[in-house]
Amino acid sequence: MSFRTGVIVLALCIPCYIASFAQMALPISATAKGVLWVVLFGMAKTFQYGGLAILGAEGWKRLKAHLKRKKAK
Repeated sequence: MSFRTGVIVLALCIPCYIASFAQMALPISATAKGVLWVVLFGMAKTFQYGGLAILGAEGWKRLKAHLKRKKAK
């Protein structure tokens, strides 16, 4: 898979992390909150590790270099 696909999959973990903790504010039972947290947090981790696997070591170095250049501007 391409570098771009890896970056997109890696970026998908951010909304999942946000949703996994934001759902705690919903007025539902503690059991439902626990189940939602496990599902959403699991999806976030899956996207995170999947994206890193797609990027690989060279893609990760390329992404870090791109972020450093962007921060320097």
